[in-house]
Amino acid sequence: MGIIVQKFGGSSVANLEKLGYVAEHIITEKKKGNKIVVVVSAQGKTTDKLISEEAEITDSPNEREHDVLVSTGEQITTAKLAMLLNEKKQKALSLAGWQIPIITNSEFTNSRIRYIHNETIEEYLNSGNIVIVAGFQGVDESGNITTFGRGGSDTTAVAIAASLKAERCDIFTDVDGVYTSDPRIVNTVKKLKTISYDEMLEMSSMGAKVLHNRCVEIGKKYNVPIYVKSTFEKNSIGTLVTDKNLEDLVINGVTKDDYISRITLVGLENKIGKTYQLFRVLSRNLINVDVIVQSFGEHITKDIAFTVKMNDLKKTLEVLEKNKKELGFQDVLHSENLSKVSIIGVGIANKPGVAADMFEALYENNINMHMISTSEIKISVLVNSNQADLAVNSIHKKFFGE
Repeated sequence: MGIIVQKFGGSSVANLEKLGYVAEHIITEKKKGNKIVVVVSAQGKTTDKLISEEAEITDSPNEREHDVLVSTGEQITTAKLAMLLNEKKQKALSLAGWQIPIITNSEFTNSRIRYIHNETIEEYLNSGNIVIVAGFQGVDESGNITTFGRGGSDTTAVAIAASLKAERCDIFTDVDGVYTSDPRIVNTVKKLKTISYDEMLEMSSMGAKVLHNRCVEIGKKYNVPIYVKSTFEKNSIGTLVTDKNLEDLVINGVTKDDYISRITLVGLENKIGKTYQLFRVLSRNLINVDVIVQSFGEHITKDIAFTVKMNDLKKTLEVLEKNKKELGFQDVLHSENLSKVSIIGVGIANKPGVAADMFEALYENNINMHMISTSEIKISVLVNSNQADLAVNSIHKKFFGE
């Protein structure tokens, strides 16, 4: 038999009772003769609690020390789970990211994995251990602890599966797979048996909270089969994320991404290189831009509108004001309290009528669209946040029925 990587999120390990369910899944897989690597998140709201305690000290924490602090949550879970498995007569031990080590770049709070030393994990696996790994964290070349951002334990799990050439990676959560929309918003969601990496990546990037988008990128790059399963169902089949989608659906999901702001630069000089200059300035300041729309004026100017997350709005406006003379625009406008609603499906651009159906659903519910963005695999619209749930429900009904 081969290596199986299992990942359990914060809600799955929140207390001792839930750790018991986790132990059952691990032992069941172990009894099949597989070598098991388990990646865990911090328990429940532990990370939020650590961040709130940090805020009691400072409003602007040092990023290195922030990563040191928040990485402790996962380490607590690994030790508890290893102890529980040992009590159940299973050989198990815990490893923090720096003990393996998982080598990352030095971008604190949002680092990326460079490589993983397999030797430590393989040595313990070969001696019969279940290896419990702290998710969400690694260490840079200088020995500094770094973290991968929210949802980063998914990335740890799939990266380890890719590095060890595991048979698959099982992502256990509190829902039994990937659905056509968020069950908390839409009552008539349908569970997908399979979904392609590309579709899952778009759904993750567009606001779906099922998987960390970087874990899907790694899965696609190294062709790691990823199963999304329920921790609390004994024989959960879940949804398989793989190289191609086997379901015959026009679209596979309707997603919502909240806390979006739109920024419009009015009267930008219509010269070659000005657009590049603008987005280079934003990139240098680590500001991530999403939907971009450019329109040309009657004479020698153009307007450019783009979206950023709300938590980047203040920083973006400050950067633009600081570089106003260099960029040469006349004014900057911004809108807040917007949401991006998207439909996802492979080859969506080649399916006539999809966009019309989406826009009809919004029109029938008197929902205004502020911006539209399309690609081969998605159509996204920007709507007022107070109408976002209605938009998701109306679009889902249009494509999937009651």
